[in-house]
Amino acid sequence: MTKVLQIVNRLNLGGITYNAATIAAHLRPEYETMIVAGMKDDSEESSEFMVHKLGLEPVYLPDMHREINLRSDYKAYKHLLKIIREFKPDVVHTHAAKAGLIGRLAAKRAGVKVIVHTFHGHVFHSYFGKLKTSFFINLERGLAWLSSGIIAISENQKKELCEVYKISSCKKIHLVELGYDLVPFQENKEVKRAQFRDQYSIQPHQIAIGIIGRLVPIKNLKLFIKAFSITHQKVEIKR
Repeated sequence: MTKVLQIVNRLNLGGITYNAATIAAHLRPEYETMIVAGMKDDSEESSEFMVHKLGLEPVYLPDMHREINLRSDYKAYKHLLKIIREFKPDVVHTHAAKAGLIGRLAAKRAGVKVIVHTFHGHVFHSYFGKLKTSFFINLERGLAWLSSGIIAISENQKKELCEVYKISSCKKIHLVELGYDLVPFQENKEVKRAQFRDQYSIQPHQIAIGIIGRLVPIKNLKLFIKAFSITHQKVEIKR
């Protein structure tokens, strides 16, 4: 049976966990799968429930954390190398930067034939200064050589990866948009709407506007606030 190993940075609340766990779960029973994760920060909410809900039991790398630490990252690499050699996957699929670095290096060292990496985002702008950004771009270019294929989750991201930042050739980068089960959002909408408005004291006739995302620069919450302010001003003028 073909074995597929999914590797994620950490099981913090977000779309990466859902995507990787969904892939691992739905590959079964035709494929044997495993999901490996680093450790989330104490300030982050856990998404472990997503993995368990899909019938998976994650394997943890206690030394793999969000922040760069050469000593702990090397220990995580050695631990992951041991897991790969024991599990003997035919395919290693890494998600996001830290897992992509440690995972691809370990997979290559272990002789895995197919190594795939998904960019759920990138740090090529809006995160660091010019020197640090240049380092990460060149690092990803090197890791791209180790990859059998690279997955971009949007047309814009694919264009950035192959044309703007030249991480790899466009032939190696494949577009696979994220798939989510939206059925729960279509069920009992009126009941959910009433419950939400009651919880936050929003009257039925009032317009509610919101945004979902982490409080980090890349999410560009300033743009949302600016747009909200402009909209509010125009509504006031019309009144």
